[in-house]
Amino acid sequence: MKRVTVIGAGSWGTALAMVLADNHHDVRIWGRRAKQIEEINTKHSNNQYLPGISLPEQIRAYEKMEEALEGTEVVVLVVPTKAIRTTIQQMVEKLQNKVTIIHASKGIEPGSHKRISEMIEEEMCNSSFLEHVVVLSGPSHAEEVSRRQPTTVTVSSHSEQASKYAQDLFFNQHFRVYTNPDLIGVEIGGALKNIIALVCGLTEGLKLGDNAKAAIMTRGLTEIARVGMKLGANPMTFAGLSGLGDLIVTCTSVHSRNFRAGLMLGKGQTLEDVLNEMGMVVEGVRTTQATYELASKLQVDMPITTALYRVLFEQVKPQDAADELMGRVKKHEVEDLPVDLIKSTFKED
Repeated sequence: MKRVTVIGAGSWGTALAMVLADNHHDVRIWGRRAKQIEEINTKHSNNQYLPGISLPEQIRAYEKMEEALEGTEVVVLVVPTKAIRTTIQQMVEKLQNKVTIIHASKGIEPGSHKRISEMIEEEMCNSSFLEHVVVLSGPSHAEEVSRRQPTTVTVSSHSEQASKYAQDLFFNQHFRVYTNPDLIGVEIGGALKNIIALVCGLTEGLKLGDNAKAAIMTRGLTEIARVGMKLGANPMTFAGLSGLGDLIVTCTSVHSRNFRAGLMLGKGQTLEDVLNEMGMVVEGVRTTQATYELASKLQVDMPITTALYRVLFEQVKPQDAADELMGRVKKHEVEDLPVDLIKSTFKED
């Protein structure tokens, strides 16, 4: 049994805390709101984020971070990308011993274009408390994980030992965990699929049909692979759980915040109104900005990402952006795909 502290009491953090509690770990969860902490401790529920779900009684919630981190061996970091740096800075002041940080957030930082593991390492570079950083990613809606429905994810780290350690922490009959040595690919796949999910939602809102959504998903995977491979990722990763798997579930499920946000945009709502109505972070918006900047820097062609960027940040109408995508210059499909991705997709196990 390990003492594990989950930083972030939203839907995904709470669902992962449930998996860890099912595996008989000493689980603590930290959040900012006193009423939410009291609810978790007294009613064993978190109805704002996981309505109707009963939490294991051994999960203890804390409002004071130093209490949540006391004696912990593992930190599971589940906060929005924009809060990663400030949260890590706060943690460094409270930690008393070395920890392995497993992050389950998905995004890229605008401006720096850093992945989340890079942000964590950068903020803790002068600290002696960081053992390893691990990413947990894959097709995994919190709503289904909290109901103990079958879910399969991937963990990755620069350290094979750390990946296996994380695998052992989470693995059970409902929550299957694979390891993957490609940290870059796992993080890029998890982050960029939110862009494509937003566009699939837009497509649904515009009533463009299933054919269009299938095309967006397929060509979107190509864009993800292009930028990932440029950064040094293994192309096989994008044909796996944190690539194709996460893309499918995020682009097709009613649980997907990014799909729902895109749907509302496609129906004519403004971005400001959509974000206010959602009441939760829509990571794909910030990731679109960061990826658009990164693609320009790397000189990688990402027409779907560019079209979404123009809708979100340049007030281009969704229908106009769709028309522009359909009117692009004619190309040969296979020649336009990353060759290594094609080979990896059909490689025997």
